[in-house]
Amino acid sequence: MPELPEVETVRDGLARWVAGRTVARVEVTHARAVRRHLAGAQDLAARLTGATLASAERRGKYLWLPLAGRAEALVAHLGMSGQLLVQPPESADEKHLHVRIGFTDGGRELRFVDQRTFGGVLLDVLAPTVDHPEQQVPAQIVHIARDPVDPLFDEAEFSRRLRRRDSAIKRALLDQSLVSGIGNIYADESLWRARLHGERPARGLTRRQVEDLLGHVRDVLGAALRAGGTSFDALYVNVNGQSGYFDRSLSAYGREGEPCPRCGTAIARNSFMNRSSFFCPSCQRPPRRAALSSPRRAALSP
Repeated sequence: MPELPEVETVRDGLARWVAGRTVARVEVTHARAVRRHLAGAQDLAARLTGATLASAERRGKYLWLPLAGRAEALVAHLGMSGQLLVQPPESADEKHLHVRIGFTDGGRELRFVDQRTFGGVLLDVLAPTVDHPEQQVPAQIVHIARDPVDPLFDEAEFSRRLRRRDSAIKRALLDQSLVSGIGNIYADESLWRARLHGERPARGLTRRQVEDLLGHVRDVLGAALRAGGTSFDALYVNVNGQSGYFDRSLSAYGREGEPCPRCGTAIARNSFMNRSSFFCPSCQRPPRRAALSSPRRAALSP
């Protein structure tokens, strides 16, 4: 699933290729792609036609294009495999093309492509944010917290809320009501850099540990942004169809059995929320309640 760096890479492409253009036509070829727009495909097409897309915005993994002069926006969520592509009108249709948006200038069109159909687009009204009412976001994502690279991210409030959590630190990092944009890959990489096991209770962290972890989160996200995101298959691409390459720089995620770049111990993998967690058993000591799930501890058991 695309995470913050991947979605931000797409947002940047939309800002350069789509923002400021006026919609001439909308074609929906798969109803599931607009299922979140409850009024249906025809309503979305009618309301979007003639609108100017003022800018390209993001919060967490959501993207939206505000409509100039109107208190609403075109919202997109990429889901597991969604792609927003900017293509010449004459180029062949992608196999899983579900929405096509053409513009009055006759230039490149915007296409929503989704193999697994978990993503989608809709029109939504804009609503004030809780912490900064002068800013507006689509109403359906008002509850989603800011991400660590947002200039208005409140570090002190994040630290207070995190250190009140009874949950494990990795689970807390994936909670979008606390902090957005940190998915499974970047959580593992940040925890590895901070030498923290994902099962450490968030409540037991010190302020200094939270500050250190947050610094590593920002470093990891920043490096991934510069690399255009992480790609393990062809499903994630930017608006021009190009894949990111941060996967070449991963130290823990997906490296099971490979030596830890820091100490040489083999990277281990545990099951986590129908996914996987990757960590160094030596650098990231598990808490007692998680110790029995460690492959190294299991190997030592009689």
